[in-house]
This record gives sequence, structure tokens and C-alpha cells, in this order.
Amino acid sequence: MTGSNLLRHISPTKRDSLPDGPPMSVKLRPMKNSSPFTRNSSTRARQGAPVVAGAKPTSHIKGMPGQVRLIGGQWKRTKLSVADKPGLRPTPDRVRETLFNWLGQDLTGWRCVDAFSGTGALGFEAASRGAQDVCMVEHDASLVDQLRKLQAQLQASMVNVVRGNGLTVLKQLAPGSIDVIFLDPPFDATVLGVALAAAALAVKPGGFVYLESPTAWTDALLTELGLVVHRHMKAGAVHAHLLRRPA
Repeated sequence: MTGSNLLRHISPTKRDSLPDGPPMSVKLRPMKNSSPFTRNSSTRARQGAPVVAGAKPTSHIKGMPGQVRLIGGQWKRTKLSVADKPGLRPTPDRVRETLFNWLGQDLTGWRCVDAFSGTGALGFEAASRGAQDVCMVEHDASLVDQLRKLQAQLQASMVNVVRGNGLTVLKQLAPGSIDVIFLDPPFDATVLGVALAAAALAVKPGGFVYLESPTAWTDALLTELGLVVHRHMKAGAVHAHLLRRPA
């Protein structure tokens, strides 16, 4: 199965309508009970839940590398350019190495979605390690061009680069169809809770959601989504979580 076939997991009536413009505000159907994911920011702050809206923008982080490299698999040591874009914050090498140690290194046969692809570090890392289908979603046209050039250079037939909105694609994935979903939006975005709720529906039982956030998420906050914290680490300002949907 090639990378383009992963889009078969998107509802057929919606597959061809993915937006090419900038991110839109997308609302999920409300859950039955009130939860930390649907309350306003002031309520979340009182309860200690992550409040992303007030996070420090990442567009002026000093020392941001001009390149990152793939660290494992068939394309090990391949360099990926990091464009000078507001909010673009590639997952550091050390964090990616830890993540793929958590996942078990070999992703042969897995179906993956990199919903806020940016440099493509997470999606190409998964493909390098044997993933069968990798859908990489990015709304910025210049970054999409960069991703497609690297895809062609690597002859990565399992990778499908989609220009569109990550939230929209997550909502249109068939329930329980994906092995791992990578969520790494800009920290100054306000989409984490909505994206996480959509990813929780799309991931398979026993599958994973990788989440980067400026604050830690706990099992108590994830209960209504049916996810648990499988692994967690903090590296600088980044909380890296590997969340699991119990089988």
C-alpha cells in the first residue's frame, strides 16, 4: 500500500474537499459531559488543565537550528531544512530519538498521520523506520513544496503530502484506522485540545498519539477521550507525551 492510500481512511464524500488555505477554526461535536477540552480558558486555568492560548510564541526562539536530521532507519542522517517561519519548531533530535525508542524503532506496516508537519521530521522519521503509509499535512505552501521535494528526493512512495488544515484532516479520518498520530502544532496555537479529541477518535485501540505541548497533560485530563499517558518527558520548554488508546 502506498502513501496515497492512507487517504482512503478519510470519509469518501469529504476526501476531495480538504482546504488549501490557512488553518480554520474547526469545532468537534460536543461531548456529553462538560470536560477540560470544551470549557473556556479561565475554567481550565482554575482546574490546572493546559491553557495553550497564553503560551509563549515560538517564532523568536534563539538558537533554532537551520537543519535537523533523521536519526534512524533507511534514511538515517538525512538532513531536513528548517525554514524561518513563525511558530515553526521542529522536534529536536534527542526528543525524536526518545519517541521512537518508546514506539519500538520498527514501524513496519504502520499507518501514520503527521497532522502539523512543518519540516516533516516526525513523518519522514516514521517512514524511514518502515511505516506503510504516512500522511503529512501542512497548510503553508512553501513548506508543502519543501516536503514534496524531499519526498521526491527520497523516493518515499509511502508518504503522501497534503496541503490543508490538520484539524480538518483529523476529523475526516475513519475512526480507529491509524496506528500513530503526531500532534506538534505551534505552541501559540489554540488547537491542542480540539486536535487531541479528533486524534483520539481516529487512532486504533492499542495505538498511539504523540503530543508536544508547553504544559503537561495527565490521565485525569484525558479520561473522557479514552487515552492514557504511556510515556512523558520534559525537554526545555517542551512536554513530550506518548498517549495510548487502551486495546
